[in-house]
Amino acid sequence: MKIAILGTRGIPNNYGGFEQCAEYLSVGLTKKGHKVTVYSPDFHPYKDDEYKGVKIIRKSSPQQYLGSSVSNFLYDYYCFKDAAKKDFDIILELGLITASLSIIFINHRNKIVATNIDGLEWKRLKWSGFVQKITKALEKYGIKHSDYLIADNIGIQEYIRQEYGRNSKYISYGAVENLTPNPNCLSFYEIIQKEYLLTIARLEPENNLEIMFDGYIKSNCTIPYIIVGNHLTEYGDFLKDKYRNTGIKFLGGIYNKVDLDNLRHYSKFYLHGHSVGGTNPALLEAMAASCFIIAHNNQFNKSVLEDNSFYFDDANTLTNLLNNNALLEKKNQYTSNNLNKIKKVYAWENIVNQYESYFKTILDSQKRR
Repeated sequence: MKIAILGTRGIPNNYGGFEQCAEYLSVGLTKKGHKVTVYSPDFHPYKDDEYKGVKIIRKSSPQQYLGSSVSNFLYDYYCFKDAAKKDFDIILELGLITASLSIIFINHRNKIVATNIDGLEWKRLKWSGFVQKITKALEKYGIKHSDYLIADNIGIQEYIRQEYGRNSKYISYGAVENLTPNPNCLSFYEIIQKEYLLTIARLEPENNLEIMFDGYIKSNCTIPYIIVGNHLTEYGDFLKDKYRNTGIKFLGGIYNKVDLDNLRHYSKFYLHGHSVGGTNPALLEAMAASCFIIAHNNQFNKSVLEDNSFYFDDANTLTNLLNNNALLEKKNQYTSNNLNKIKKVYAWENIVNQYESYFKTILDSQKRR
């Protein structure tokens, strides 16, 4: 098969979840004998035309001039227009909203477009009501004009069916099992193993950081609460001002995966607040690092963790959980079950096989028409 992967900031991954998916998926499919191309923006630091057998096509992105929101629409347009002219068997769009206009308006007859819609972008609290309405409309028409849909979470799959009456294929993100734990990096970050709480997330309102911060402050916790994620933003400045001198430490973005895995592994609790849908890569990575997880109570997190986590709805619920020493009695059971799930369900080898099988099914169905 000849496969194009669009919608990311390129490979090798130096940004986030979809980039990680694009990297592992493209390399995995290439190893299985398929010809895979990944589209990357011109600002990506990797400049070779091939990565581990995967062809890279670069397209310009005016991000430095227009900012990420507007530039992503243009970048996706350039990528999709180019891919629609080439002889790919499958065009895989990772992410729907900024690709939706391209899918709707660019002629791609005789091209098969499979779209992984990601989460419910229109629910993001950082958007105004007007932007949320526009984003919801883009979701609606992008789903309508995509040939095939992929949902990375059972909750998203059910949402697509109920909201739009369309079927989708459930294929999750993958995760890599943690390296052999080594606490040596902790001293660099001035923390002590099992003597801190941890959250790794983008500092966005829908990740429920304020609920988690308030729950922590109201609790009897005397250990620090470590936040990993870029805080050099307007909302990051707001959080730093609001929670100054509270035991909450903002470490900023950390991109060394070995350090991240060890920070996860040696935390006392990992607090996960994501709520706008999808199977969040940070959650899978926490499971892979044997974190003891307390998660926001929503269908997306619960479909992944099931009964192997404690859940909070608000700050008071979280406070009560953090004050309950009996929680630790479940640690070995929960962390072991989550790690086994990573090995059996979310291993990248399984995810690559699922994408390959689904693509073959799509092509076979097209041939029978």
